[in-house]
Amino acid sequence: MTAKDSYANPAPLGLMGFGMTTVLLNIHNAGFFPLTAMILAMGLAYGGVAQVIAGIMEFKKGNTFGVTAFTSYGLFWISLVLLLIFPEQGIGQATSAGYMGWYLVMWGVFTTFMFFGTLKANRVLQFVFASLAVLFFLLAAKDFTGSVAIGHFAGWEGIICGLSAMYLAMAEVINEQLGREVLPIGAVA
Repeated sequence: MTAKDSYANPAPLGLMGFGMTTVLLNIHNAGFFPLTAMILAMGLAYGGVAQVIAGIMEFKKGNTFGVTAFTSYGLFWISLVLLLIFPEQGIGQATSAGYMGWYLVMWGVFTTFMFFGTLKANRVLQFVFASLAVLFFLLAAKDFTGSVAIGHFAGWEGIICGLSAMYLAMAEVINEQLGREVLPIGAVA
């Protein structure tokens, strides 16, 4: 006799943590607000810790993709915040723009590979990963070139990416709660 999986779907938690934090950071990148403690706190708590928790929950469900995605991006957010606050606390030197560009390129490469893992998933998830890969490469280009215009464009693209993750999170919650597809996600047959 096989036990029924009685665990809740952790993906909406991870997607919302990623999505909301991404939108807030990219409102800054688009040039609307300075980088403040609010963004850093969101990055640590919701973008970081909540995604790591979602990743651990995906492990329990046997979802290798979910474990890898949520745990990795949660740790991305934690590492990004530490990269920004460590130098302010006298812990290590500030990272140069060029080296930060390489950090973002590595995340872009990782995300591109993860995108290929979405090809049998729903269309919204595919969009989240495709737009995130583009975002990482745009942010890297901004750091390599120092272009404010690329940075602002990346901010707008990041807002769209984050909103798409938020949409998917709420679609999964609402569709599950109501037992039917209310918010379409473009399921792949």
